[in-house]
Amino acid sequence: MSYQKRTALALASALAGTVVLMAAPAAHATVVDVDYQCKTPIGDKSAVSPIDIKSVKSGGGYKLTMSFQKGVSSSPVELGKGAMSPSAVIEVGGADSGQVKVSGAPNSVAIPANTPIKINELSGTYTPKKKGKVDFTAGVLTIKALGTTTTCTPSNHPGPSLQLDVTAAGNAQSTPDDGGQLPKTGPLDSAVALGTLGGTVLLTGAAGVLWLTRRGQGAVGR
Repeated sequence: MSYQKRTALALASALAGTVVLMAAPAAHATVVDVDYQCKTPIGDKSAVSPIDIKSVKSGGGYKLTMSFQKGVSSSPVELGKGAMSPSAVIEVGGADSGQVKVSGAPNSVAIPANTPIKINELSGTYTPKKKGKVDFTAGVLTIKALGTTTTCTPSNHPGPSLQLDVTAAGNAQSTPDDGGQLPKTGPLDSAVALGTLGGTVLLTGAAGVLWLTRRGQGAVGR
């Protein structure tokens, strides 16, 4: 195998490794039963609902979505369409700390009296402040309806419903000003190998290998 082909394959291998390193951060989600103790205008109530928290990368942060698989609390009177507005906080732990406020749309259909109130999905945005594994746990749920406020607090110290491996927004990947020098990440990034590309990596699969090989042959021909 010619020197040019060996160089091309080495660079392609190095780039493939880079793609793997830049893959989406690992996430681990689980459904957790949360025992809510609710303070309502007509007294205390309780209910257990499995809680699911999911995430989607969005710019420098993550959109979090909190889902309730069972209804919580209830109302002694019917709640008409749009009469109930839910919100909650998601507790942030692990490598980072704080709270994420999440909210959802009002009820799209009437909720009969004395039946568990089904909470729509609640969503909000989390922006990492620190790097590492971050936990997200269901916090206080607030239900506003007909001019009243019901507050439901988890009483069973639930575990995290989601764990993300994040990089702080302030530590986003950037290209340092190194005087135009190419970064050296290992033997494959030698000045000789990268120099054959004029300081710019233009490999794109087999087409890139072919380009480098032809360029090398042209140099030999001269």
